[in-house]
Amino acid sequence: MNKNPYEVLGVARDASDADIKRAYHKLVLKYHPDKNPGDKAAEEKFKEVNNAFDILKDPQKRAAYDRFGDAAFAGGNGASAGAGFGGNPFGGGAFHFDMGGGAGMDDILREAMRGFGFDMGGGARGGAQNRAGRDLLDEVVIDLKDAYFGTTHTVNFSSKVTCDKCHGYGTADGKPAPTCPRCGGTGYVHARQGFFAMETPCPECNGLGHKIDKKCSACDGTGATHKSRSIDVKIPAGIEDGARLRLAGQGEAGANGAPAGDFYLDVRVRPDKRFVRNGADLITRVDVPFTTLALGGEIEVETIDDKKLSVKVPSGTQVGEKLRVRGHGMPTGRRDSYGDLYIDIAMRVPTKLTEKQKKILTEFAETKPAKKGWF
Repeated sequence: MNKNPYEVLGVARDASDADIKRAYHKLVLKYHPDKNPGDKAAEEKFKEVNNAFDILKDPQKRAAYDRFGDAAFAGGNGASAGAGFGGNPFGGGAFHFDMGGGAGMDDILREAMRGFGFDMGGGARGGAQNRAGRDLLDEVVIDLKDAYFGTTHTVNFSSKVTCDKCHGYGTADGKPAPTCPRCGGTGYVHARQGFFAMETPCPECNGLGHKIDKKCSACDGTGATHKSRSIDVKIPAGIEDGARLRLAGQGEAGANGAPAGDFYLDVRVRPDKRFVRNGADLITRVDVPFTTLALGGEIEVETIDDKKLSVKVPSGTQVGEKLRVRGHGMPTGRRDSYGDLYIDIAMRVPTKLTEKQKKILTEFAETKPAKKGWF
């Protein structure tokens, strides 16, 4: 039974490209085989997620699915054939009409059909360029202090890398493979049926655009091998919870010399016991004695970088007011620029008083107020 790619990724039909990619990265991270060793159910789910994303990330495939549903991939040659979505009735390639009239008519029809979500050919392709490596995603949870100072996170994982023996070409001699004589390097061949000119992946080179006669023994002609890797990701000072870092070209290697994907790191910041973050500002709650609030004085406050600040409390400060200390919040990302620290004034009422203290407070309570509502 074919599965709805929108349901697999858990997104709405009108989801933006960014929402689709965000959902994909979250699910890939959850069901990745490296995190679920030996779990067949997770492995199948991982395949479903990749197949769904393969359809929805491509505007042409997504438009075809939206118009025709599962029938859009029922021919056996689609990009997701054999993986849960069947194939493309147009052979996994593009198609165009041939009604005569020269290049002008062809261009007009091409532009018209683009409006329906179909690619009618005419653009530069090159098969291997369409087989870029997959993006990879990981997540790290750091403390607020790490977010303040910045830190480095080391990621250890296994992925496809460019084959050292053939330099990614997939050939036994390590040199670029010759251009496929049948498709001329485009990776596609054409066939005419009445008004239609069909364009399908070249059967000679499987859409690569080049023909490998003798495959590399290390990678079996794919140009990539699996290897354990380690990446040090620099997390900048001031990073916010939910930020995503991108390392271009650090994802999986592409097929036969195609570009590598990217590596993404999602950064989560743990809630801190002492500080609440609001953008670049920090808020800390401090209990201040009643006498200090009434008469004024100074209190000692700790900062996120473990310094001690002496802060002046004006006389008559009320519980719930906030005192502002400039420049002791989080880094803003601009040079030598920081947010502010806000001190949320609280007061702890003592539960045990001496007789002398009770007498003083009683006398104070009986004192005639200077203003209505002063206490």
